[in-house]
Amino acid sequence: MKKIVKFEKRDCNPCVMVSNFLDTNGVDYQKVNPFDEPHLAMKYKVRTVPTVILLDEEQEVYRTIGFQPNELKELISFTNN
Repeated sequence: MKKIVKFEKRDCNPCVMVSNFLDTNGVDYQKVNPFDEPHLAMKYKVRTVPTVILLDEEQEVYRTIGFQPNELKELISFTNN
């Protein structure tokens, strides 16, 4: 099963932009603050926010860092496959 995980901080403007983009496109995703859940950040080697990862059965399929609309569109297209 595919799922999208978005690593973010509450006071991060690019993080808000990514959330708005995903919300506008009707994407269901899980928000994770890497400072509140460092074990997940370590598991997925997240070093910066925002980082959006598409997982399939807990295996990484696609990753985008920062607010990159074209990359986010590509990530969304993978969820439909």
